[in-house]
Amino acid sequence: MGSTDLHGNLFNWDYYLNREFDDFAHNDVGLAKISTLVNDVRAAVGRQRTLLLDAGDTIQGTPLAYYYAKVEPITRGAHVHPMAAAMNAIGYTAAALGNHEFNYGLPVLRTFERQLEFPLLAANALDVATGLPAFQPYVVKTVWLTGGAPLRVGILGLTNPGIAVWDRAHVDGVLTFPGLVEQALHWVPEIRHKSDLVIVVAHSGADLSSSLGDQVPFPENCSELLAETVPGIDAVLVGHAHVEIPSRFVTNKVTGRPVLLTEPLYSGKRLSVMEFDLRYDGRWELAESRSSVLSSATVAEDPRIVRLLRHDHERVVSYVNGRVGTCASAMSASRSRFEDTPALRFINHVQALEVSKSTSLPVLSLCAPFNRTAAIPAGEVSLRDVAGLYIFDNTLVGVRMTGGHLRDFLEESARYFLQVSGPGPFSAAELSADVPDYNFDIAYGLSAPLTYDVDISQPVGSRIVDLRFGGEPVADSFEFAVAVNNYRQAGGGDFPHIASAAVLHNQQQEIRQLLIDWVKAAGVLDPADFAGSDWRLVASGEPVVVSTNE
Repeated sequence: MGSTDLHGNLFNWDYYLNREFDDFAHNDVGLAKISTLVNDVRAAVGRQRTLLLDAGDTIQGTPLAYYYAKVEPITRGAHVHPMAAAMNAIGYTAAALGNHEFNYGLPVLRTFERQLEFPLLAANALDVATGLPAFQPYVVKTVWLTGGAPLRVGILGLTNPGIAVWDRAHVDGVLTFPGLVEQALHWVPEIRHKSDLVIVVAHSGADLSSSLGDQVPFPENCSELLAETVPGIDAVLVGHAHVEIPSRFVTNKVTGRPVLLTEPLYSGKRLSVMEFDLRYDGRWELAESRSSVLSSATVAEDPRIVRLLRHDHERVVSYVNGRVGTCASAMSASRSRFEDTPALRFINHVQALEVSKSTSLPVLSLCAPFNRTAAIPAGEVSLRDVAGLYIFDNTLVGVRMTGGHLRDFLEESARYFLQVSGPGPFSAAELSADVPDYNFDIAYGLSAPLTYDVDISQPVGSRIVDLRFGGEPVADSFEFAVAVNNYRQAGGGDFPHIASAAVLHNQQQEIRQLLIDWVKAAGVLDPADFAGSDWRLVASGEPVVVSTNE
């Protein structure tokens, strides 16, 4: 059985909305639900015939994950991370490292690793000083089968080379991350010699795609290539891409044998179940394999996990519902993809204000509409209300960019929209290209307005019109200090110029916490203070009309 990309989801709970989790597909999330599915499988086939694996990204992604990394960090005292406690209680066999395991730094990761009662695997996370794996590369488990010789299952863990880019501040000079295929070619023969069945747990999507461009020489997503290239692999549990793959077979180009791939949906929405039929003729041989996914929405939470970790969960609920200030009127991010809104201007203002303390250059800021459902109500404002505007654990970076670089950057951002022939009206779906919301950055000027039109009647690359700062056209040579998040500055999304830009500000400040601190200090958040219309979505100069249901 396999899970992946749990992202700090312990219970079926939305900390930002303060209610049970629900989405448009009515999925459920969390390890407590996964536990019930696991119990059901074990009861059906016999626990001794099962292994339970995870493909990474476990300790980042929810306020619960943030709380036990930053507010009451597991590095301070003997408290066991609730994700570790749950996985231990469920009885995981092994897990691979995900890239988000590194977000809070190596001390938190190493503490989490020590708290686990099973190995955390990463054959391609190498120690710079020794060139050897810094984490256990693989494990061989013996499964006792009634009436036959013991079956030996080798489990190889591989993580994402993008860690070297995304978490450079934590790993630079300490760890390197060579390619998954290259390291598997080294390790699989050794594991195959010791094992009857070889399973790779890879925090790397199935299909060849990357948000890294040419920043690393190895592909970000390559699980299918891995299965095709490296002989001796029987199955791959896929992670990282947040895509559901119930079952996929790839033919290995060396052996001609089929290799099974499966990826369960993220956050504990699904559990992959891989079944292997084996025959014994002096040694075990794989006869046939298959896989499917089980939905956590079909079962209740395991009451044992709920009892064990209810107190940890309730501490986080209390924390996120703490009052931090008031809001003069309701503020929503629902239309931030299509028009300039106070919600996004507030984020950009706080980012730019902080970077302005480190430079005399005119300051701009870039941020994306991360959370379509984010809304701050009129009246009392809780920490979760503010945190809902910024749902990622990014830190703030300030870089030097020219006007020409800025224009190129905004052209890349404008890929978010499909090309149209007129101003509409359109539904949101009719305008949105296949680009994640977090890769649509919106620009803001601190000391003077940065104004521009995004003309989506034009092809990609020719959409930014009338770019001005303080009313004056932006010259290609004009220099700005630009506030961005660390994901973007590290090359996430493969935007031009940003990763190579000179860094002016990097104090490892969490953007979400900066927003919370601003509201606490001001006492009152007034959307009127952030009203404006510095950028417009147009078609041939006419404002585009967009209807949304969010």
